[in-house]
Amino acid sequence: MKNIEIKRPCVAEVERCLKIWNTEPEYENFRYQEKSVVMIFREQYPKNTKIEEVLVKVAVLNDFYAANIFKVYPVARHIVKLDIDNSLANADLDIVDKIARVDEKSKRHYSFATKYCSHHRPDDFPIYDKFVSKTLTYFKDKFYKSGEFDLKNYKSFKNVILEFRKFYKLEQYTLKQLDHYLWVLGREKFTKKSDNTNLENNNNQ
Repeated sequence: MKNIEIKRPCVAEVERCLKIWNTEPEYENFRYQEKSVVMIFREQYPKNTKIEEVLVKVAVLNDFYAANIFKVYPVARHIVKLDIDNSLANADLDIVDKIARVDEKSKRHYSFATKYCSHHRPDDFPIYDKFVSKTLTYFKDKFYKSGEFDLKNYKSFKNVILEFRKFYKLEQYTLKQLDHYLWVLGREKFTKKSDNTNLENNNNQ
């Protein structure tokens, strides 16, 4: 990060990145993939009680975001057993880590879990991924004064996002808009030549 320079977050910079997300041909596949996920999660299958519906959501999210879940059925079964709908409705942040841990032996699918919750309740659950993490970490020493900076702890991560929004006077933007800003900016500054064109490109559990 020593050789990377990023402009101070401000309304103009957020608007620049949102324009890129919303209009640039390079991002067209990302936009349509996200629209498809939104349609599946919030219109077709908003609940999480039927294994068939949850399986579709896990499979689509895994494919579009390259989440590296090799067996989607155990994850879908796990989500159904957790009975997460009330937790989502009540913005219970603990549900993220419960989803992320299918069992004690499995990999912690943290990034996937944040996305799964966010696509149900985008105003309550911000998305963690590598590009968002790198962008927030770049600005950490300038804006974050509230204690531990642990982006892999979901409560801490959300607090960091809210502190970032407040410090830079970006309260007019939703968590979803901030996600697009941080992701586009991170992709601009931290992407590698070898990255593919999936929404995630970063597999950052």
